[in-house]
Amino acid sequence: MSWYIILTIGSVAFCLAGCLNHIYKLIRLGKPKDFSERIGNVGSAVVYSFTGGMSPKKKESAYLHLPTYSAGIIYHTGTFLSLGLFSYFLFDWNFNNKVLLGLSIILLISTLCGAGILIKRIVKRELRSLSNPDDYISNILVTAFQFITSYSLISFTPVYYIFVSALFLYIPVGKLKHVIYFFAARYHLGFFYGNRAVWPPKG
Repeated sequence: MSWYIILTIGSVAFCLAGCLNHIYKLIRLGKPKDFSERIGNVGSAVVYSFTGGMSPKKKESAYLHLPTYSAGIIYHTGTFLSLGLFSYFLFDWNFNNKVLLGLSIILLISTLCGAGILIKRIVKRELRSLSNPDDYISNILVTAFQFITSYSLISFTPVYYIFVSALFLYIPVGKLKHVIYFFAARYHLGFFYGNRAVWPPKG
């Protein structure tokens, strides 16, 4: 087994251990503590938080910036697709060349979306003032990961595993761990607004 594959497997193990540690911390914290009298349906509100509450029509930061929101959706889709394709490289599965070309083009588009989001963060003063090194590192890692995946689908290079390892090593320690905390955050929102009968909205 090549050293870079061993490195990748080790980084995946580190990532899983780190993510499980974050999940354990969340479980230990338990449900949100709210001492106000419950007047709404928390269960329905939590469902709404993950469905209708995610609509861009319900988020000012989304409907006022639809191009960026759309680019973000494509970018995240490309991330999950790239992560899924990791097993294709690791287990050396066989795909039709036309399928590989199509997937490569999709990932190239998502890579451009990620690069565009990064450029916007750098150029716009408001976003730049709210950003920290973690924001830039996370974007660069994920964007590079999508690009090298796109490239490797057409012409594989072992360098792919270096990028994969870097990404998996960073996920549990950087802002990319929001892949875990996203679900907890949406649950807390549903709990808070459901407890007060604000969500789901009436009518």
